[in-house]
Amino acid sequence: MKTVKKLVLVAAVVPLAFASASAFAFGGKGEHRGGHCQGGMDRGVMKQLDLTDEQKTQFKDMREANHQEMKANYDERQAVRRAHHEKVQQLVLAENFDQAAANDLAKQMVDKQSERKVKMLEKQHKMLNILTPEQKTKFVELSQERMDKCAEKRKNRN
Repeated sequence: MKTVKKLVLVAAVVPLAFASASAFAFGGKGEHRGGHCQGGMDRGVMKQLDLTDEQKTQFKDMREANHQEMKANYDERQAVRRAHHEKVQQLVLAENFDQAAANDLAKQMVDKQSERKVKMLEKQHKMLNILTPEQKTKFVELSQERMDKCAEKRKNRN
């Protein structure tokens, strides 16, 4: 298999991996998953912020709304995934490799990935706006501590 075909196959898998990022943003339970430290909204950090009952309710409502949205759009997302998979299959199984089609498909994938990332950041922004200024400051400190701890773990592994 040519290198370009391998790259296209890898490029097809990457957006699917990023699709799960919003799930982590709204429901991650720990900093360590599959050998990697995750960014985003960690429940462990959120628990240390001394949230009020009202804030907890707001976070819960946002998570439930996100879950319902994901559930409602499931069939549509599956159809889009299947269509994308078919395009990739047509491209890599074709007798001759179509560089222009591969570039177009890769651009579409990058655009979709960017859209998902922006939506995820928007949801995180809405969630963090529930916090008081003091809680935001503490969130930043705790997140930085977690990043430092993850960096230390990576350093010790290498």
